[in-house]
Amino acid sequence: MKGEAHPARLDMKADQIRNIAIIAHVDHGKTTLVDAMLKQSHIFRENQSVAERVMDSNDLERERGITILSKNTAVHYNGVKINIVDTPGHADFGGEVERVMNMVDGVLLLVDSVEGPMPQTKFVLRHALERGHKAIVVVNKIDRANARPDYVVDTTFDLFVDLGATEEQAEFPVLYASALNGICGEEPDQLTDSLEPLFEKIVEYLPSPRVQPDAPLQMQATLMGHDDYKGKIVIGRLNSGTIRKNQHVLQIDREGTPHSLKVAQVFTHEGLKRTEVEEATAGDIIALTGLGDVGIGDTITDPEKPQPLPPIQVEEPTLRVTFGVNTSPFAGREGEYVTSRKLRERLYLESERDVALHVEDTDSPDTFLVAGRGELHLSILIENMRREGYEFEVSKPEVILKKIDDKWHEPVEVVEVEVSSEYQGAVVELLGRRKGQMVDMELRDDGSVHYTYRVPTRGLIGFNQQFLTATRGEGLMNTLFGGYEPHSGEIQTRDHGSLVAWEPGDATSYGLHAAQERGTLFIGANTEVYEGMVVGQHIRENDLDVNVCKKKQLTNFRAAGSDDALRLEPPKNLSLDDALEYLSDDELLEVTPQAFRIRKRILPKNQRRRYQKQAGRVE
Repeated sequence: MKGEAHPARLDMKADQIRNIAIIAHVDHGKTTLVDAMLKQSHIFRENQSVAERVMDSNDLERERGITILSKNTAVHYNGVKINIVDTPGHADFGGEVERVMNMVDGVLLLVDSVEGPMPQTKFVLRHALERGHKAIVVVNKIDRANARPDYVVDTTFDLFVDLGATEEQAEFPVLYASALNGICGEEPDQLTDSLEPLFEKIVEYLPSPRVQPDAPLQMQATLMGHDDYKGKIVIGRLNSGTIRKNQHVLQIDREGTPHSLKVAQVFTHEGLKRTEVEEATAGDIIALTGLGDVGIGDTITDPEKPQPLPPIQVEEPTLRVTFGVNTSPFAGREGEYVTSRKLRERLYLESERDVALHVEDTDSPDTFLVAGRGELHLSILIENMRREGYEFEVSKPEVILKKIDDKWHEPVEVVEVEVSSEYQGAVVELLGRRKGQMVDMELRDDGSVHYTYRVPTRGLIGFNQQFLTATRGEGLMNTLFGGYEPHSGEIQTRDHGSLVAWEPGDATSYGLHAAQERGTLFIGANTEVYEGMVVGQHIRENDLDVNVCKKKQLTNFRAAGSDDALRLEPPKNLSLDDALEYLSDDELLEVTPQAFRIRKRILPKNQRRRYQKQAGRVE
């Protein structure tokens, strides 16, 4: 590649910097593209072993194949430093996206050469265009056999127009690439052997930061990091002025209250590492330590000439759950952090890092209300805490209603579904039962059908499993927050009751064999259970108490090997997302580092029946 890598310079001028975000739908290859850009800018040694999707450093990101946390890196090309921010592609992590747009001056929009722009591409692109950012469109995976670049570029242009792009924004340059192979070009059939055309277009087309180097210090805390030795790390773009190591600064919080602080260290980004510098100048994305009390959206400014920035505005949460101390008979067995104090500390720490997450105390000191942007947003938090050693219980997700003009309104999702024509009837029926309203229908060239629906958010709780079952796993579904609409009445989201263990002990093959005739089991033989624990799904709408610990009575006529003849169906192993979707209003999910178990809120069978009778649910 002609553009040689340059060593880090501490005196970078603003016109020698480009701050860009890479935005794309899930699985369109943006993290792979960042990998290729890093490798071709000689960030790594020739003999250095580098993992694939190196920017997805979080275990969960690697397992799920999605970007959850915004991360930034930097490469040098022909004397220009390019700060790259890899943003989440899922709307549930919109809080990350909205913050990132404060730090950058342009975007790379990555679209798949077959699928084109998808719903969550629209979500991120809308925020970029609203901020006036220019975009370079990269049509990725151009080497796919059924690639249709002309169609993709046309639909991308239509998307820009639909989102209110200015004439200048709509005249975007287009590059065609195979991120996996690290090649691109300006024509789909004329690719160079490197990403040099992309680097050149970034430097030529996207603007340098619009900053004031000689004005007083001003920076907004946009992202947070943490280091075991350095403590909290505050990340953001330096909008004006210069910041130095050991400098006294003024923090202005969201309420406008000033606090005096001292910067311990200043870092800039070079490749995947942070490099400590004596000072940084306006335009660069930097990281600061020593600012322990700074929160996301706070302004760091000059004490003598303070200039506060408006706080970062984030869309409100749409779903909430309760987190509580584990109250099951197995409480305290498997977790390291089990007290309400530890649980509260961890949840409030997360709300500092993630402005889209809201945490509140409740009347009970052992229970906390946590609100987020969607099921995925909340399930990622639950999974991270479980892996950190926390033990707790969570309730079924419920939507957050809003009163508008004295009427209750509920959040609504725009749902785009693509299914084979043979399954379209089942999908239309499923969405209709969940109060979905069809907005658009399109027949595709391959015989599939593309639907666009508006569905209440609460109608989508527990929908994914039913959708995959109805389409034999072949259907594709994407959702995007679509605003608030008047409450649409009761929605039946679950057709089956639960099989509930009615005595503690170890599940036996004999007991499970009898229970499996009544539904689908979630556990196998020798699993320890307790009274009130959900062990399976009933084939009928009501709950059924079963004795999975029952043992066969011994007699003189017992045939040898009779227990071995009992054939058990393999249990249905629920993932965390599946378990959250499955929950009913009267159930909780017990989460520990080793397992998660569905249980009834009221464990004793007699008390539960008494409560149901009082509530009019049992005859």
